Amino acid sequence: MKYDSFSPEDTFRIACKLGGQAEAGTVICLTGDLGVGKTLFSQGFAKGLGIEESVSSPTFTIVHEYDEGRMPFYHFDVYRIEDSEEMEEIGFADMVYGDGACLIEWAEKIADILPEHYTNVIIEKQLEKGFDYRCIRIEQI
Repeated sequence: MKYDSFSPEDTFRIACKLGGQAEAGTVICLTGDLGVGKTLFSQGFAKGLGIEESVSSPTFTIVHEYDEGRMPFYHFDVYRIEDSEEMEEIGFADMVYGDGACLIEWAEKIADILPEHYTNVIIEKQLEKGFDYRCIRIEQI
């Protein structure tokens, strides 16, 4: 699927819809350049799960866990990961194969340990269509 987002609000709504459809075991791998709206997308996804608290990117902690929604939500940012083995230390497998939903920013950095099936979300700017325009592609892997 391909979505056109012409504003941050559009991106948030698309992500919220995806979060609303998520089931236990959902893994979203989120990719895109710096500044394309990955954290905003994460916030919308969390809202779709029923999470009201503030969601921020866990760049320095690798993962934030939220329990207030309709299922646990694990929000990863693996931008600073040097080796996917580092993920074992934080219980990555327990979260990814657990009873919650996971969203992984910069997932391409840990491609070797991703589950067999996941949803890949690619966010891209296309400045010729406007400063706030984003092309959001959602693919089932």
